[in-house]
Parts: sequence; C-alpha cells; structure tokens
Amino acid sequence: MVAGESSGDLLGAGLVKAIKEQYPDAVFEGVAGPEMLAAGCDQWEAAESLAVFGLIEPLAHLPRLLRLRKSLVERWSASPPDVFVGVDAPDFNLGLEKRLRAAGIKTVHYVSPSIWAWRPGRIKTVKAAADKVLCILPFEKALYDAAEVDATFVGHPKADSTPALIDVPAAREALGINAHEVVAVLPGSRLSEIKNLGEVFFAAAATIATAKPDVRFVTPVATPSLKAMIEAQIDAAGLGDKVLLLEGDSERAMIAADVVLLASGTAALESALLAKPTVAAYRIGKLTYAIVKQTSLKKMTHFTLPNILTETPLVPEFIQDDVNSAAIAKEVVDLLDRPDRRQFIADRFARLRVELAQNSDQRAADAVIELAKL
Repeated sequence: MVAGESSGDLLGAGLVKAIKEQYPDAVFEGVAGPEMLAAGCDQWEAAESLAVFGLIEPLAHLPRLLRLRKSLVERWSASPPDVFVGVDAPDFNLGLEKRLRAAGIKTVHYVSPSIWAWRPGRIKTVKAAADKVLCILPFEKALYDAAEVDATFVGHPKADSTPALIDVPAAREALGINAHEVVAVLPGSRLSEIKNLGEVFFAAAATIATAKPDVRFVTPVATPSLKAMIEAQIDAAGLGDKVLLLEGDSERAMIAADVVLLASGTAALESALLAKPTVAAYRIGKLTYAIVKQTSLKKMTHFTLPNILTETPLVPEFIQDDVNSAAIAKEVVDLLDRPDRRQFIADRFARLRVELAQNSDQRAADAVIELAKL
C-alpha cells in the first residue's frame, strides 16, 4: 500500500482494519501514516513524505520521489504482494501502479483522480495503471464504465463517520460559547492556505461583526505551527476576543456554527455532511492557477465539491481574484439573516450524507479481496 498525507492515511487504515476482520493474518506494508501503522501496516516510509501540493511546487521534490518509487518497484517486483493498493496521491501512485501491473502484480487505485474537474485525459493513465478503481463519489463510476475501466463506488468514509445527530447546543456548551450566532472560520490546514486566505477571512469576520455585534467566531488550528500566523491575522483584523481558537477539533467547531466559512477542499464536504450552510473560497499561486485555468477551470461551473454533488449549487464560492472580504462577508451575513434558507440547505446536505454513507471501508475491502482471489 502507498498512501499520501493524512486523508489517505485514514482511508488506508480503514481498509486495513476491514480486511483484517476477514483475514486476521493478512500482511500489509508500504508507505503509511500513523493511522495505518496503528491498524497494522508495516511502515517503510511515512505518508507525509508524499504531501507535496500544487503543479510547480513539487518539482523540487521530484528526484526524491522518483527514487522512492523506483525502490518500491524493485522491492515488490522481487517479492510480489497479492495486490497493491495506491490510496489517492495519483501523481505518485499511478506511475507506480503501471510499473507494478507490468510486473504481473494486481493493482487497485483507491480514490479516483478528479478527472471530472481537470486533466480528464488522465482516465487513460488510470486505465493503464489500475486493475480496479475504488470511487468515493457516486457519479465517477459511470465515467469509468464508459472508458471500460473496472470501477466500484464504495461511498465516502467521512459520511460513514459523521455523527447522525448534530447537537449544536452541546457543541457550544463544550466550547464555552454563549452567543446567539456563531460562525466557524477555517482558512485551511496548510501554511500556504493560511497565507492566501487567512487575512481575507478574518477581514470578512470583522465586517460580519460590524453588522452582527453579538456574533462569535470559532477557528480550529490544524497544527501548532500555524497558530502564530492566525493569531497575527486576527489581531490585524481587530477582532480581539471575538474569535475562539481551538487546537484542532474542526468537526466540533463546525457543529457549533450557524454558518461555516472555509477554504474549499475536503473541509467543504465535511461541512456539508454536518448539514452546515457554508461559504467557500479557493486561492492558489498565480502560476499554478494560470495553468489550471487554461486546462480545466474554464470547463467547470463550480469547484466546491458539495456544489458538484447536489442538483443546484448551495455553497457560495469565490476563486482567486474574486476572493475579497466584502463579498464573502455579504454571503455569510445573508445566510445568518435567513434561517429558512439555512434549513433548506441543511435538509439537502442531510440527504447527501445518506447518499454517500455506504460502509465504504467494508465495500473497499470486499473489492480488494475479490481482486486478490482472481
């Protein structure tokens, strides 16, 4: 197995546990994070070594990553596993899977690349690399069926783990928040996201606070290294004690909120699964954005995942040059002022959770086991 960063680590751990329930003596090895390690995977390399993002930024890491991939091909070609599972990290794993498949090893790619969003030609790469694709979004299987790629929709594990009861008063009591209106502000979990969005988000929060003097904000800090920068951005916005900072605990922060303001990405889906009205923004490096815009974004009407999964877009979204504090604040205040709209959004997102909750760990395990037996 090879998993990249924390989300892949969680997916990989769930898969390991589900397979071990049926085959307790099964052996797992490869690039793994702490969750996979705890589940029983032998860690050859840490998953965080693959946590390199963007189009331009990874170039500095390319020699190291190529050496790692070469070493994995050599080790598994010499001692073939029953099946290889690449968890996400497509830029690394698809090339690895193609080489292992050529060596006669059965390969699974878990989490489809976003071929529906950009670089649709990658479906040919997936077809050459993977014997089976495990999709976590319902519409992806049809794309692979059309390309004659064996794919299985397993559901989204986050939907399985999201609490069915969203207890707002309990979350606010646990956090010590006593306010009529609460906004969760999540500018991101990486330094680049905090730099690109934090200042704008907290400036928007200051505007919201002017319109809503009794509002309170809660911001989970993903890692301690981000705290100083976030605190400086809060001070610069003049928010003082209106913002409660948490050490992680993003789920509770979102549950406590009436509206969530966040960096578009995995957090947007998590917010929707918690049935929370959400406003999203996305801003990346100018060169990376220029490339993405030319290759894909001009074909997309929306970029925030919940908007792609529902019949009509429910998440106001801002991208690149459109990311500005006044426009963002307006959308948040509008949601705060319209409880009927918030309830409509919450009801649709609750249905989305049901659609995605498919016992994904078990479904993924069954698909891998079936392939291994062939």
